Amino acid sequence: MPEFSGYPPGTPSWVDLGSPDVDASARFYCELFGWDTTEPGPVEETGGYRMFLQRGKMVAGLGPLMQEGQPPAWTTYIATESADDTAAAVGAAGGQVFMPPFDVMDAGRMTVLADPAGAVFGVWQAGRHRGAELANEPGSLCWNELLTRDVEGAKRFYNAVFGWEGATDPGSGAAEFTEWKLDGRTIGGMSNMADRLPPEVPPHWGVVFAVEDTDAAASRARELGATVQVEPTDIPVGRFAVLADPQGATFTVIALAGERPAA
Repeated sequence: MPEFSGYPPGTPSWVDLGSPDVDASARFYCELFGWDTTEPGPVEETGGYRMFLQRGKMVAGLGPLMQEGQPPAWTTYIATESADDTAAAVGAAGGQVFMPPFDVMDAGRMTVLADPAGAVFGVWQAGRHRGAELANEPGSLCWNELLTRDVEGAKRFYNAVFGWEGATDPGSGAAEFTEWKLDGRTIGGMSNMADRLPPEVPPHWGVVFAVEDTDAAASRARELGATVQVEPTDIPVGRFAVLADPQGATFTVIALAGERPAA
């Protein structure tokens, strides 16, 4: 069972969902993936944040939207030894720091950032909370992927901030698929949005959850009120579908053909 007790700096370690209706989102994902949720603690302390659990292991987070006009979305968090140093590096590399790093009780320290093209991500300096305790199996996170229209700019930015190297597959065509590597190990991916998505869709970090059966998951999601944006499709690593939950947050599910690198 792929359990994790921590993540090296520079590695995606956590994802959470910002929702305008936390209770409805909790019901949807619990029905879809078989997750459980923790009860939110005192709002003045937790902001209503709760955890999604798979067999008692933390796999993702869920919380209310923090700002008026903020769209529902999944956020990828990248592990760091110092949220303050990473925020400074993001600013120096041309990115945006949405808020100064802050402590989340004794769980850790975080901030939310964006790369120069506008793709939003978080960084997480672990305290008591070390990140996803389960990954790379059905019902858990298995991949994080940046969708952008500026592949070369992203390579420069994420190399400057996290030391990532972008290895682009020359045979990937218009999608121009790139693997992010850290110390020679693949830790995520990047696709060129190019003209494949409407211009109003901004660059963003996508999250991918493993499932046993992509067709069944897409069908069940539709029954629960989701929209299937990309119907189940075969690719070399498995069969995937892109979904938007009933609140509008997009995510991907995939039945893996083989093992993928750690999330």
